[in-house]
Amino acid sequence: MKYLFLTISLLIVNLVLGQSDPQNKRDTTITNPNYDKALAEKLGGDDFGMKSYFFVILKTGANTTTDRDHINESFRGHLDNIQRLTQEGKLIVAGPLGKNENSYRGIFILNNIDSVEEARVLLLTDPAIKNGLLDFEIFTWYGSAALPEYLPVSDKIWKINP
Repeated sequence: MKYLFLTISLLIVNLVLGQSDPQNKRDTTITNPNYDKALAEKLGGDDFGMKSYFFVILKTGANTTTDRDHINESFRGHLDNIQRLTQEGKLIVAGPLGKNENSYRGIFILNNIDSVEEARVLLLTDPAIKNGLLDFEIFTWYGSAALPEYLPVSDKIWKINP
């Protein structure tokens, strides 16, 4: 990732200083001496080590019930669903957001999903979403293909499972 930013920075500096090379006689790209082709292919990374994901913003849903049992059951199912999707390799980031004026409640980053429709179907397996306590917005996001690699480490640092 730092190489991508360095390459872009060098291109911008060259353009600002009037040192652009329209005939491409000078290659300003940097190759990575640590490049692991097998790992990049396993993770689905492109030449920049990046890939597309679906970034989901969870927000307060239309259901305003005060039935505590229903709410607790739905959110217990929400947490269980997060665990299931993570084990299936479909969810690699999940977490709540702090209070905000947009009623945004949390985020998901979905992995190995081919379309917005597939993401939508997957999200509707979440009881809190299915019951209208949460709603969502889906965006495509281009990020590091290495993102899923943090999951094995994250499983070693939690003390209490919610």
